[in-house]
Amino acid sequence: MALRHALVSFVFLTRSFAANNVTDDYDVLQYVDTLIGTTNGGDVFAGATLPYGMAKAVADTNSQYNQGGFTYDGSAITGFSNLHDSGTGGSPSLGNFALFPYASCENDDVDGCVYPKTSRATGYVNGSVAAVPGYFGLTLDSGIIVDMTVAHHTSLFRFRFPDAGDNAGSPLILLDLTDLQDSRQDNATISVDPSTGRMQGSGRFLPSFGSGTYEAFFCADFQSPSGLRDNGVFVDTRASTDVKALKISRGINGYPLPGGGFVRFKPSSSNTVLARVGLSFISSEQACSNAEAEIPNFDFNTTYFAAVDAWRQKLNPIKVSRRGVDKSTLVNFYSGVYRTMVNPQDYTGYTQGGSNADNIIGDAFVKGLTDGIDWEDGYAAVKKDAEEEPYDWSNEGRGGMVSWKSLNYIPEQDFDYIGFGTLTRSISRTLEYSYNDYVISQMARGLNKTADAEKYETTSGYWQNLFKRDQRSYIQGQDTGFQGFFQPRYLNKTWSYQDPITCSNIDTSGSPCSLQSNAGETFESSIWEYQFFVPHDMATLITLLGGPSQFVKRLDYLHDKGITYIGNEPAFLTVYQYHYAGRPAKSALRSHFYIPAYFKTTPDGLPGNDDSGAMGSFVAMSMMGLFPNPGQSVYLITPPYFESVHITSPLTNRTATVRVTNFDPTYTNVYIQHATLNGKPYTKNWIDHSFFTEGMELVLTLGRNESSWGTRPQDLPPSLSTK
Repeated sequence: MALRHALVSFVFLTRSFAANNVTDDYDVLQYVDTLIGTTNGGDVFAGATLPYGMAKAVADTNSQYNQGGFTYDGSAITGFSNLHDSGTGGSPSLGNFALFPYASCENDDVDGCVYPKTSRATGYVNGSVAAVPGYFGLTLDSGIIVDMTVAHHTSLFRFRFPDAGDNAGSPLILLDLTDLQDSRQDNATISVDPSTGRMQGSGRFLPSFGSGTYEAFFCADFQSPSGLRDNGVFVDTRASTDVKALKISRGINGYPLPGGGFVRFKPSSSNTVLARVGLSFISSEQACSNAEAEIPNFDFNTTYFAAVDAWRQKLNPIKVSRRGVDKSTLVNFYSGVYRTMVNPQDYTGYTQGGSNADNIIGDAFVKGLTDGIDWEDGYAAVKKDAEEEPYDWSNEGRGGMVSWKSLNYIPEQDFDYIGFGTLTRSISRTLEYSYNDYVISQMARGLNKTADAEKYETTSGYWQNLFKRDQRSYIQGQDTGFQGFFQPRYLNKTWSYQDPITCSNIDTSGSPCSLQSNAGETFESSIWEYQFFVPHDMATLITLLGGPSQFVKRLDYLHDKGITYIGNEPAFLTVYQYHYAGRPAKSALRSHFYIPAYFKTTPDGLPGNDDSGAMGSFVAMSMMGLFPNPGQSVYLITPPYFESVHITSPLTNRTATVRVTNFDPTYTNVYIQHATLNGKPYTKNWIDHSFFTEGMELVLTLGRNESSWGTRPQDLPPSLSTK
């Protein structure tokens, strides 16, 4: 799954049934379910974290698909670790420095405990999982209750051991230098202070995507009322209280040798152990400093309440009316908003298409973010992406820049001797580079760099060089009836061929479609889908595809035939591109087709990887009725799923409001009949970002039948060719 065309959303969040009233005075946290998407390939991180927090504490399972650490499918627990991604595909990532508890070791011998990850896996009690923002807990089959909360760089675990009376043993907690992916490289280290039990160390690991490595550092301290008994290190299946430091190699056959440290505590009839783990990507000393500053007194409740407050402050700026809306709708919405703030994070670099960080930076620019930002530096960074090819463009920037500048497209089987990456995806890279350049042109114009603006507006049209006007598409030998599709071209400007249906949801060829070296010319989707990816000049695209009526028929065909897959990001904007052909009502219908049918409030409720909150952002923005075209100050208007939506801007503290007249909780009336903006008639089917910063009021009157609202040429969203 691709984290590419990021939906740039807002920053906004214990459980009770939705009251049948319109009041905004409610706690939004009651509608956040952090377990949505934790199985069936959603890969969502279910554990404790702060908004965009580095520390992400959760139980790790031995499920086949445990990219988020915990998979809610009954799989056994292998440890409780501190760093995680959320919703990513590929190999499991992070899951570093896992702790694992034992109430005692067999024969009261440290060698009587089981150390390797594959051997120590333990089930958990059915129904014991508790997960809310800032907190995660469960009960192991061993009877040990484990729960956790976090500060920004620090995890705090609480291990409550069962009461064994006079037969209580010495609880042991180990810290493992193995990560989720078993990707640890050579020379991980750990040292254990013999008097305090403090553990410090580091390890170097691989990412789930891309290349390169990252090094993470930890500092673990422990607190127990019974006091410390002893400590040491373990290697493979054996442990020693005499050895206090370890430097361990990767091992052989791609599986890291088990190793780490442990602390053991004096017996107690009622023993609770707190473990505080500081984290850093700088040094173990910095990890210790983080832990001491953020959680100085091992106070679990205070730390948890602070985490709850941080989430509440982030999510409170969005309030929706609850009148007539069932709880699942509210949970779907607020949980989606929540997941947009768990990530993103990128510790090594990778890129899957264009230099799409340009879109994120440009989005912030056009939406007026200024606090602490040097936009001249920002512009220099995106311009460098457009002009200079890095040596390893598989991780950053763009490749094929010689061809881009001479041929004005990325060719199939390019000859690139300047930088190196997978020589595939020539169509999707051409389309994405074109959009990247358009976003850069907006920044240039805003910074009064007129020559640059005109230059990048020109290069943003290079996508047209891969449009083959006479290309047809066949499905199982039957002509789809449409002519004109993107196709790959070679260095000599002749056409190559890729079946427009290849890599689509209905493609049965088994063609590689991701970052494989033998993959095709589109990335994780088909030419059928990518034919709609010209976000900055839909007017020209619609003309090339035969005009508005034919364009609508193509979009209908894409969705009705199941060619698109809503579980991957390239599908998102296609749901709403009817707006550009003057049919906003069809966008509303498509939205209600996909939600809630493909987005449910259950652990298996997502249609694909959440991808750092991408699925959450699709749900949240769709349900607010203001879907963004990222990198532009454009939001496509559809009826929200609520009678009213209030969004308070963190920049201006003004509250924007969308109100619905004739709101229908059965969602039969989803056709806008007319609208007003600040009390005046408003006919455009889109709105810009000033709606939020100036705190405007948009009132939508709904009806059962499609109307003429938002259908005239002057009502359509902007395109480059129409200015």
